[in-house]
Amino acid sequence: MIGRGLALLVLLSLPLVSAAERETIVVGTKTFTESYVLGELMAQVLESSGHTVERRFGFGGTLICFEALRNGDIDLYPEYGGTIQRAIYGGLLADKDIARRLDSDGLRLLGEFGFNNTYALAMPGELAQRLNIRNISDLRDHPDLEIGLSHEFLSRADGWPGLQQRYGLTQTARGIEHGLAYQALREGEIQLTDAYSTDGEVPRYRLTLLRDDLGFFPRYMAAPLVRNELPASATQALQRLAGILDEARMQQLNGAVVIEGREIADVAADFLESEGLLSQRTDSASMWHRLLRNTLTHLQLTGIALFLGCVAGLLAGVAVHRSPRMSRAVLHTASLIQTIPSIALLALMIPLLGVGKPPAIAALFVYSLLPILASTVTALRCVDPVLSRVATALGLTRWQQIRHVQLPLAMPHILSGIRTAAVISIGTATLAAFIGAGGLGQPIVTGLALNDPALILEGAVPAALLAVLTELGFELLERRLVAPPLRTREDF
Repeated sequence: MIGRGLALLVLLSLPLVSAAERETIVVGTKTFTESYVLGELMAQVLESSGHTVERRFGFGGTLICFEALRNGDIDLYPEYGGTIQRAIYGGLLADKDIARRLDSDGLRLLGEFGFNNTYALAMPGELAQRLNIRNISDLRDHPDLEIGLSHEFLSRADGWPGLQQRYGLTQTARGIEHGLAYQALREGEIQLTDAYSTDGEVPRYRLTLLRDDLGFFPRYMAAPLVRNELPASATQALQRLAGILDEARMQQLNGAVVIEGREIADVAADFLESEGLLSQRTDSASMWHRLLRNTLTHLQLTGIALFLGCVAGLLAGVAVHRSPRMSRAVLHTASLIQTIPSIALLALMIPLLGVGKPPAIAALFVYSLLPILASTVTALRCVDPVLSRVATALGLTRWQQIRHVQLPLAMPHILSGIRTAAVISIGTATLAAFIGAGGLGQPIVTGLALNDPALILEGAVPAALLAVLTELGFELLERRLVAPPLRTREDF
């Protein structure tokens, strides 16, 4: 009986694969404004030279993005020399050593864009003047400062740990999304944050960048980091971007996005046209097109995961429900897995399955198991044993009893567990955008990076509506699959 409902989920989750997918060049980025802008510049230059491009923007961290590139999930993304040196390979390396290490990973750096976007510590100008703070070393005299740093900076070797050690700083810092840190500075929630020297928010909020007087930060020259297998024609097109940006121009482009609120694609296209690098302008996808694409991807992720969760949860529940010891062991294991934070579980899947949809589906599958398994075991164990004895007396086999007696009686509670798993999956799937899986989390991640409430709502509202529609859909499914006396809804 439940098979028809699961079949619908399978149909929703079937991926659409085009014949030309293998020839598409996939451009990735991290989750901050400049990475989006540079990624769009590279994508439009490639498209202008005749290549088909897929944008997979918003990977949640340097190592995730680098792993995606090394595994072939993306073909290129914008990276910085200092980041490769310190955060990826973890040491002070000469250029030739970096090139050798990259080549061993099947990668290479192309020509630099032309600007150095170094890390910096930023604080409101008036506060810096009042406290007489000009250099990072001056922070030693102000141990009570409220410091909020981006999550990646908090853990990177060329970030807060190394900075504390070099300068002897004793302050305690808390994590905050980079795109929200400037608003927190303006509202006085924090007094110091990490910044990029080319951020458009620096002049907007009249921030002071503290001088790195001990020379801790290396040079962060931005350049396309690409796979060696990238076609020569694509490499040649990307080399046209070498040396076209300086720090001031990059800051202007960032400011056009975060201050003027312009579309990233339009900002990139205007710049490329002014440089004579764009032969034809690519129309950016409309909001409705993005919404449809992201919704279908979201349904694909949750549909596949929920189908697998139903199969595994139902089979495991039927197999162990007669043994209290086995039931407890299985449920305790599922409960333990459920306590793992969702973003941590997604990250743990990366070494096993890479990035993109496979690890996202695997994580969502794991999260769907507990409610389905728990509802199945509980419902089957609560079936009146008298009915089982009657079924045995009638000559029904164990499987016939499960199919014709126990499952129909347990169906309301089983559907309740599947419904709970579906709603959990819809919400959790928004985090899959951090590992390049797309879906309705994509505009949310981008909106957080750009501090754009409209983009956040573009993902959050449809996700909420999907959860409501899922509830209504399961009510209709219950009407079809459950006999009237057993239904949980009185209006049925």
